[in-house]
Amino acid sequence: MQILYLYDIKARNKREFNRVKRSFYYHLNKLALKRSSFRTKSALLIDGTKEQLLDAFFKRFGNKVEVYKVVAKSVEMF
Repeated sequence: MQILYLYDIKARNKREFNRVKRSFYYHLNKLALKRSSFRTKSALLIDGTKEQLLDAFFKRFGNKVEVYKVVAKSVEMF
């Protein structure tokens, strides 16, 4: 089972957006998911074993990051 997270950073102005973005990607890189995940600018695909870790990570940012979670049995790349 794989989990796909689709996320978007929300902010009232450019300064706040840059602050949230910098903090978000700093903490995301500290999770060391590079080998077990596929990541793009606004999507993250991980194994189901890391679900609780990422759920806690996204809850840390509250309403600053809008997140959608998709549970998938398989994913194909074209």
